[in-house]
Amino acid sequence: MNELFTLLQKIKENPVIYIDKPSITCLDFFVGGYLSQLSNLGLTPEGYPMEGFNEWMQEREKINTTQSWVEILIFSCSSDRNAFYSFFELFEKFIKQKNNSKIQESEDVLRLRQDLMFPRFDIYNEILGAIKKRPGMYLGTNSITRLDMLLRGYSFARREVGVSPTEPEREFEGFQSWIEDKYGIKSGQSWSKIILFYSIDEYEALQKFFELFEEYLHQNKSSEVDETSGLNRDY
Repeated sequence: MNELFTLLQKIKENPVIYIDKPSITCLDFFVGGYLSQLSNLGLTPEGYPMEGFNEWMQEREKINTTQSWVEILIFSCSSDRNAFYSFFELFEKFIKQKNNSKIQESEDVLRLRQDLMFPRFDIYNEILGAIKKRPGMYLGTNSITRLDMLLRGYSFARREVGVSPTEPEREFEGFQSWIEDKYGIKSGQSWSKIILFYSIDEYEALQKFFELFEEYLHQNKSSEVDETSGLNRDY
């Protein structure tokens, strides 16, 4: 059984745990982050379940354009939520046809490349820096929700294969509580939802995120300097 297929089933049963709500857009970016991080860690999906799904959707809907399966679903279902549930129904049909036609001849697995060690891929420095410069390339549009889902997928993939977090990743873990303290909110809402609540729209929320994150990092560094100075004075 392919790990991605299992993950999709878990998200279907309880989307709130993974992506906050039934949303095809959130699902798309979460899975995108998940697969990208596995690839960066040296794990290669062989014949993973969604291979060919985009072409299958285009053929099913008689669409000759380059629209993605997500865009096709949202267009045909009229809402992001409806598209989420429709995806699993269609995906099940796709998998059955795929298996029946013997396109997939062996069980889907994730294979570790034995000749590649786990690289220390710094997602919170390299990825965030790249997204800040060109958000459209990575997110499609300026959206703090999409950024959140992408980062969740990255982090979930690392935890799933037992890779310890990098120093910047551990540093990012404190951003949630910092945002809660800054806005005086203890409702259990994610950092992205809190920032979005105090913004006009997704675009402004994304811009505000980078400003707040920079402020958070600056405060952390200042605290570390103060602690170091205090230790030196003790000596």
